[in-house]
Amino acid sequence: MTLQENEEAHTEAVAVPPGLPEEAPPAKAMTIGALCKALEVEFPDISISKIRYLEDQKLLSPRRTPGGYRLYSAGDVARLRTILRLQRDEFLPLRVIRQELASGRTESDVAAPGGTAGDGAARRKRRPSVTAPESGALYSLEDVVEETRADPRLVAELEDYGVIKGENRAGTKYYDETEREIVRAVTELARYGVGGRNLRAFRTSADREAALLQQILAPALRSRNTKRRQEAIEALENLAAVTTHLKHLLLIRDLRKIVG
Repeated sequence: MTLQENEEAHTEAVAVPPGLPEEAPPAKAMTIGALCKALEVEFPDISISKIRYLEDQKLLSPRRTPGGYRLYSAGDVARLRTILRLQRDEFLPLRVIRQELASGRTESDVAAPGGTAGDGAARRKRRPSVTAPESGALYSLEDVVEETRADPRLVAELEDYGVIKGENRAGTKYYDETEREIVRAVTELARYGVGGRNLRAFRTSADREAALLQQILAPALRSRNTKRRQEAIEALENLAAVTTHLKHLLLIRDLRKIVG
């Protein structure tokens, strides 16, 4: 059995990997298998290969035993949890995550599901996944208006301009969580006089970007190979995050010209 296979076979937190004196590893050290098992409740798609990939990207640096086993400390576990939450909830590419960690971003700054992130500038809003709405929940117009404090006429205007669509069920219009958050964002813009008709540029830009990313990844997304398709979905989310970051940078650059 190779070292890699041996590591994968160890799925319990261990204090003593084979061939290492009992006093050497810290009490809370975990093998890669145990680490994977400990995180799979919150991150069902976690895998040993993904943890190794993050290590290859210099985001993790576990201690190694003389026999070559990886041992993850409590700090390593917290760092990995932070990385995975930033990927899942904030939709950040690894390059940006590396910068976030270097700037001092920690697990306490990133909210767990149902939890609250730490205070300060590091707090960010959860970003939706490209694969499905966050919770699968649907909201009536009354729900959306109550939660976002939007003017019902604004919601209707957003539908007229194709910014949101909604879904008719038994004669009642419902909106998913992403559409609800779109209404919330537009409500904030409406305070500055931005209406639905002004959002055509945003919608057109989003449609063009989606078409570009689809063109780049279409063959892999249509693949019948489950692994290849999953890799394509992850690449799609990463590209979406990168393009979002790029748009932000370009916008900031142009706004500096206005205030300069």
